[in-house]
Amino acid sequence: MLSRIADSMFWLNRYLERSEGMLRMLQTSYVLSLDKGPTGNNNWQPLIEIFTGLGKEGVVELMKNPNGAVQHLLLDSKNQNSLKVILNRARENARGMQDHITKEVWEQVNHLYHLINNPKIATQLTDGDSIAAIESMLKNCLLYTGITDSTMPRGMSWSFMSLGKYIERCLLTIELVDKQYKTIDYDFTNTKDILYWRGLLFSLSGYEFHLKNYRSNDYNYNVAHQVIFNPLFPHSIMYSLSRVKKYLDDVVKENNPTEKYALLKQFGRLYSNVEFADFEWIKRSGMPEYLEETRGNLLQFSRALSQSFFSYS
Repeated sequence: MLSRIADSMFWLNRYLERSEGMLRMLQTSYVLSLDKGPTGNNNWQPLIEIFTGLGKEGVVELMKNPNGAVQHLLLDSKNQNSLKVILNRARENARGMQDHITKEVWEQVNHLYHLINNPKIATQLTDGDSIAAIESMLKNCLLYTGITDSTMPRGMSWSFMSLGKYIERCLLTIELVDKQYKTIDYDFTNTKDILYWRGLLFSLSGYEFHLKNYRSNDYNYNVAHQVIFNPLFPHSIMYSLSRVKKYLDDVVKENNPTEKYALLKQFGRLYSNVEFADFEWIKRSGMPEYLEETRGNLLQFSRALSQSFFSYS
């Protein structure tokens, strides 16, 4: 496979995973903003900080204006992480490698592109029907995931697409967990009930999972365990890294790059830092430091992966 094609495969799924994650967070923030309780409006802050380059004052202003926040996150071309910009980039990647993806995958990417560029969506947002527009885009992103899973052959294309998907998912989870636990100053003794954590759990599609699998009332620890260490939760850091490990082994075995041992060792250190960690370890290093270290190591690994397979300088 040409390095250009592998690069496009990798970034196509990174962009679509980012789109799905952002839309799920946006849907959660919009719905919870209707709650007049003390945490209702604060659910916008992590989303705005992650998906905009705004300073503190800009973030505060958007938090006060949910409709403006939705417009900025979905359609503002000046925001390099807006859904419109991300889906335009995804389509460019897909368009350049149509021979390497299935017809159904291309059609769904193209459909998403036309949905976000349709003037009707701007009208929906202006008319106050934002939630319908958000849900429509989210369903189509989920449809892309299903179509890709059911039509793409399990070869090198699939491996590079999956690497992009799970690296992006892991980064999004780390960012969101960090933002949410920052609101309690990373203090696990600052007891919060399940309603306090519903924004985080809904944003990761993990609220129902939590209610079914965690029985104690120590929600601060339980939520952290679910989103960091639980190997069965599809959006946990541990699960995402286990998937990266699987597909990294596949591409290294197939391609045998000269840097394979350095690449495997680099990822092995990152993976071990999560696989063999526990809350005592996190307490000693500090939760923000632990999350930042994990994020930094994952970004370094992603750059090394790109240099090995995509001919980046």
